[in-house]
Amino acid sequence: MSPEDHARAARDLLEAERRGTQTGLLSRRYPGMTMDDAYAVQSALIAAKLAEGRRVIGWKIGLTSKAMQDALKIDTPDSGVLFDDMAFDDGVTIPAGRFIQPRIEAEIAFVMKAPLGGADVTRAAVLAATGSVAPALEILDTRILRADPATGQTRVITDTISDNAANAGIVLGDARHDPEAVDLRWVGAVVSRNDEVEETGLGAGVLNDPVEGIVWLARRMEQYGQRIEAGQVILSGSFIRPVECPSGSRIHADFGGFGSVDLRFA
Repeated sequence: MSPEDHARAARDLLEAERRGTQTGLLSRRYPGMTMDDAYAVQSALIAAKLAEGRRVIGWKIGLTSKAMQDALKIDTPDSGVLFDDMAFDDGVTIPAGRFIQPRIEAEIAFVMKAPLGGADVTRAAVLAATGSVAPALEILDTRILRADPATGQTRVITDTISDNAANAGIVLGDARHDPEAVDLRWVGAVVSRNDEVEETGLGAGVLNDPVEGIVWLARRMEQYGQRIEAGQVILSGSFIRPVECPSGSRIHADFGGFGSVDLRFA
């Protein structure tokens, strides 16, 4: 792909988001598309949003579980950017039409107190840079078709990376914890939709340790001249499968002693 291709793909994604519709698979339009191309599209999308006045508040890590990696036939996570207009309060009601095909995932969020970066970032460095950890829900949306209607071809990793790793929103619970006082591998959640349990999981589903997700992100960002900044929120990766959220969905994520998160889709 050329730089012009990257810019055009980013424009198409932005237009899809504005219109509340979906654009075609980039992987079908550009059969030779690489992960570097996908991150270049994401960078162009980020630049456009910053130019519109958006502000980066953090990052998300996706595709951290073996099940999701196997489904997309990859062996590495992906990442995307959190913007200020993606942050919602616990208990929020999402207005109808705000998203195209929303889903949610349960995650552990890291609230950073110090910058973090470099190719040699360690687990200890992540913990030292983290101010607190919190229960969280990520809202996913897709500005790209999940499958091409003509061929049946489904999205692949280059599609999801380009689409800002399918990120659309973040809801933090009120609880905050010292990351070194909690074994995050054993932090889990029971996630219900309309009072019916849909998914359960443990933090160990994220690369065997959610802290390792932050290690991976910091090292990946180094490749692109980026770093995690103090005050940013990092979604470390989901330990459940995505839960579909059509209109009228009420979501409750019970993290036990770690806290809870609620939201509703009007």
